[in-house]
Amino acid sequence: MKLKQMESTLEAVLFAVGEPIEVQRLALALEWDELIVSQLLDRLQEKYDETDAGVCLLRLEDRVQICSRKEYAEEIRKVLEVKRNAPLSQAAFEVLAIIAYNQPVTKSFIEQIRGVDCSAVLSSLLQKSLIEERGRLDLPGRPLIYGTTPDFLRVFCISSLSELPSLPEHPEKEAEKESGLIPEDEKNDDENATDFTRTVDEN
Repeated sequence: MKLKQMESTLEAVLFAVGEPIEVQRLALALEWDELIVSQLLDRLQEKYDETDAGVCLLRLEDRVQICSRKEYAEEIRKVLEVKRNAPLSQAAFEVLAIIAYNQPVTKSFIEQIRGVDCSAVLSSLLQKSLIEERGRLDLPGRPLIYGTTPDFLRVFCISSLSELPSLPEHPEKEAEKESGLIPEDEKNDDENATDFTRTVDEN
């Protein structure tokens, strides 16, 4: 099979799948070398970017997906008559941040940090596919553990969890910074750190 034909085949498969799929799974199903699949994905991405296509190739950690560009979201909503989702509550942002930075975590871990019951918030985040169950811990009661999903990465416009903004320092360290006890280079690092919730709101 010629390279161009392989590229078209891969494009058709991604379009038909319609959701994030692992690169390894693509390679196994198509019986192609994983390196070749990665190179073909690079070619597709370059083609979409160079031609200002209405679709783009999203990379979500080890998964990929073809989707429409965010610039055309409003027009797509008008055609499909899709209503805007209700914005996440402050409680949902807090729970999502705890999971994103500490995953996989249990419900009790989240509630220990927040100090309140999080059952309803977890249920809402599960329904929105922003988090998922990752199995159970081998502890008494076999508690469920939670982690973020590829949809989480897509919604917040990041390709991997490594792109999450740095966490702010503790208040006591801020006081040390003001007193001049922290080196200047560390101050600069902290100034570049962005609060997760603020970043989410902007997206």
